[in-house]
Amino acid sequence: MKNRVWIYSVAIVLSHCFILPLFSQQSTPLINATLRGIVVDSLSGEPIEGVSIQLAGVTHSVRTDGTGHFQFVTGQKLPFTLLLSSIGYRSKKIIASQAEITISLQPTLENLEEVVVVGYGTQKRRDLTGSVAKIDAAEVNKIPVASFDAQLQGKLPGVQVTTNSGVPGESIFLRVRGTTSINSSSDPLYIVDGVFLNNTSLQTIGLGGRTSSPLTDINPADIESIEVLKDASATAIYGSRGANGVIIITTKKGSYGSKTKIDVNVQGGWAEANLSLLPQLASGSETAALANEWWINSGLDNPSLNQTFANRPFRPVSEGGKGNPEDQETYDRLGFLLRKGKLQDYSVGIQGGGEKSRYYIGAGYTGQEAFIKVIDFSRANVKFNFDQQLSNRVKIGLTNNFSRTYRNQARTGDGPQVSLFNSAVSSATNIPIFTEDGAVNGTDNTYTLVDNYDVNTTSLRYVGSVFAEVDILDGLKFRSNFSADYNLYDESQYWNSKTSIGIANGNQATSGITRNSTWINEQTLTYQKRFAEHQLTALIGNTLQSNVLDYSYLEGNGFANDSYKLISSAANIKGTENWTKYTISSFFGRLGYSYADRYFAEATVRADGSSKFGANNRWGYFPAFSLGWRLRQERFLAGASWLNDLKIRASYGLTGNQAGISNFAARGLWSGDVSYADIHGSSLPGIGPYQLGNDNLRWEKTAQADLGLDASLFNNRVSLTVDLYHKYTSDLLLEQPIKGSSGFSNYWANVGEISNRGYEILLQTANIKNKNFSWNTSINVSGNTNRIEHLPTQITQYTRDWVILKEGYSLNSFWLYEQLYVDPANGNAVFEGQLDDGSLPTSARKIFRNAYPKFYGGIGNTFSYRQFDLAVDFSFQYGNYSLNLYRYFRERNPSSGGVFTNVLNRWQEVGDETDVPRLTSVGLNYTIDANSRYLEDASFLKLRQLSFGYRLPKELVQKARLTNARIYFVGSNLFLWSKYTGDPESNVTSNPNAQGIGSFGTPPQPKTFQLGLNVTL
Repeated sequence: MKNRVWIYSVAIVLSHCFILPLFSQQSTPLINATLRGIVVDSLSGEPIEGVSIQLAGVTHSVRTDGTGHFQFVTGQKLPFTLLLSSIGYRSKKIIASQAEITISLQPTLENLEEVVVVGYGTQKRRDLTGSVAKIDAAEVNKIPVASFDAQLQGKLPGVQVTTNSGVPGESIFLRVRGTTSINSSSDPLYIVDGVFLNNTSLQTIGLGGRTSSPLTDINPADIESIEVLKDASATAIYGSRGANGVIIITTKKGSYGSKTKIDVNVQGGWAEANLSLLPQLASGSETAALANEWWINSGLDNPSLNQTFANRPFRPVSEGGKGNPEDQETYDRLGFLLRKGKLQDYSVGIQGGGEKSRYYIGAGYTGQEAFIKVIDFSRANVKFNFDQQLSNRVKIGLTNNFSRTYRNQARTGDGPQVSLFNSAVSSATNIPIFTEDGAVNGTDNTYTLVDNYDVNTTSLRYVGSVFAEVDILDGLKFRSNFSADYNLYDESQYWNSKTSIGIANGNQATSGITRNSTWINEQTLTYQKRFAEHQLTALIGNTLQSNVLDYSYLEGNGFANDSYKLISSAANIKGTENWTKYTISSFFGRLGYSYADRYFAEATVRADGSSKFGANNRWGYFPAFSLGWRLRQERFLAGASWLNDLKIRASYGLTGNQAGISNFAARGLWSGDVSYADIHGSSLPGIGPYQLGNDNLRWEKTAQADLGLDASLFNNRVSLTVDLYHKYTSDLLLEQPIKGSSGFSNYWANVGEISNRGYEILLQTANIKNKNFSWNTSINVSGNTNRIEHLPTQITQYTRDWVILKEGYSLNSFWLYEQLYVDPANGNAVFEGQLDDGSLPTSARKIFRNAYPKFYGGIGNTFSYRQFDLAVDFSFQYGNYSLNLYRYFRERNPSSGGVFTNVLNRWQEVGDETDVPRLTSVGLNYTIDANSRYLEDASFLKLRQLSFGYRLPKELVQKARLTNARIYFVGSNLFLWSKYTGDPESNVTSNPNAQGIGSFGTPPQPKTFQLGLNVTL
């Protein structure tokens, strides 16, 4: 009995000391007191929205609304100790002695107290030892593009963004500090609210090299901020997926203890063709004259060709051909294809919170029509985030995003058939669109394709997570998180009897359904403690991840007529099915230390085990460390009143890459689709070898060193960040050829090394800041040099081997014959290395220039005057080249279709000085595929965005019972300065590892114009 009493007593004591505090509120009675106030800018007197206000001793905070007001319901008595912080303002600690107060904050260019998101946590910017760039989503989310990654162009140092085409919803090219791989992906890791997001397109239907972007499933209006982790110190915590940088997206979550705020945004406008970027076609009469000249010259150079030309629509004039080229009409197919594409965007966000909870509910619809007919993109989504403080020690929360994305698509890239944009450009302008009896002239005529294109995709996606967080002891916190990314991608296409594919197959229908599902479970334990001037932070955790991808495909050929479109109606049906899976198990840790807010050190390590790799190298280990020194805190700079802050950073670490290889790349595989014939000739099922395994296959590894400087000067009116880095990637994952006697043609192996060296500069200035007017400027410039350090054998790319990968040169270097000039005496092209007899040996072909810019960046200026605001943003690239594939096809043979006006500058008589040779099919003038004449400087300076807004007067807004109202105009891609013929950002394929072949079949980026209204209730 006594033992039981002791047991009960001990249990009661333990429950009161440890268990009850986890699930109960404070035992002291609450006094229902309310603190109200407004926060204003100390210079302008304008209210500040979104200021975080925390009451000393309370774990949660509130934020000011659109009018700068806040309200705090508290159980404490006056006076109150308040901690205030906001991006762009100095943090402030005040003691409030009355229930209603006005607080002023001093603006700064860069607030060192600003909190940035890093791997598995947050840090104050002043404590960072790694390279992290941050942007407020409000700066970019009005740009009318389908995905948030495209909005980052020119905004962040070290982040190169190129839009491959003007088709909404397509994948773009984004690199963080250069390209690190040849075959594997060099895309960064995307994380949305802790969810590892799939950014690999699920598209299987061929559209001429174009692919859809899965990032378009995220609505930019729901995003609060975007952080880019760049150096190894910042990315090593993600180990095998951090080699290409990490982009962390934080969505809106509301604020504790704040009243409900409703934001409504409505945008409408249009997209139209930038006429200066469209192909410039010769008129009908010019096209006919050029074709005749080409036939005549070819016949003169080789009379045997005259017989071949005899059946052409216009015979050589020297043979008395009928028809006068001067009488030819011009038939404009491109003008018919163009339209003003409608743009519309609607979003509503509801956020707020009580004393122990916060929430955000968002809904949106985006519709974007391309500036060419048929193509459009739409997205509808619902977002719900919720956090609940169960007690002073326990918090739970969830994030959810549901989206439906629809695309009405068309082939717009490379390819011989049914390419919509190409059909309008490549058709000869002297050929009538309709025959004499009114029928469409020719198969895959632009008019036919516009009326008969039927290619559609629908993406249904869920991205979400749920977490629980427990404060075990003071400074010790445990968090468990489960997240999922599920995507159902449904594709269908139908080619009827009026299209070339339909004619060849008796009509054709295809259907593809792809399901991609990823789940991740993570546990982290963090500890943070301050001892006098010593600050210690520690983190340990583990991750379990599984990804399953399955695909089903059906194709039907032979339909009774165009009315039957279901595959079940086809005479011949075939199908296929694929399934694949990989898993990752990870353990990681981070230890940080700082002394007197002056000296900083941090060490990180992660171990990843992946099912993708061989049994001998399944685990990879990725360490990193960094140091920081705030020199401004030293005595020898105490007298430098003009210097507000100065810090230097250094880091080194190792990260990895496994993206881009198949899930079973290391394994020897057998296939079950091998059939054999029995003695009667019937096919019987069988199995056979499919792939050679490699138990030694291992991760790509990237070692990176970084040296950085952060400075703030002249009362924080000037901010400067500079980084120098060196990345070295080894053990590249490549398919290597193998002797045919093995029964296989190639296998996966680790061969090759690549380096990237570069710099990043970010300069921000507050040029003018007074009560009525402000002017801020931001300039970022980045440069990167890429080099293949080791590669056993050179690799050529594209059908005509225009691009080469070779040791000692950059990736995506051009391998061409260099045309030096056109001989004024005879009009023939002269090439470097050409022999005396006029022949051109292969040895004359050389490697020069590449697709990567020498430097790139952006310039932004923001102005405000009373209720008016203006933002002007430029983006630029310099030193990158692109081989204009359109010029290659449309300047070689004027008799084959549409002809570019550049051919009008051809050599015609002795003494003509030009770089366009004499028209002929004989000799080297137009028969050299890899001709440098088609390589163009693709440097550009672009007015990326211009926005102008007006905030309605407070009196009018308050009468309407609103807290804020703003009307605005946004224009994008308004001006472009470039030597390139067409859109310098265009690329014939969305493949990010294949850059530098531009224009062919690719619609350029449009100009867009939008009016918008933003209202806060």
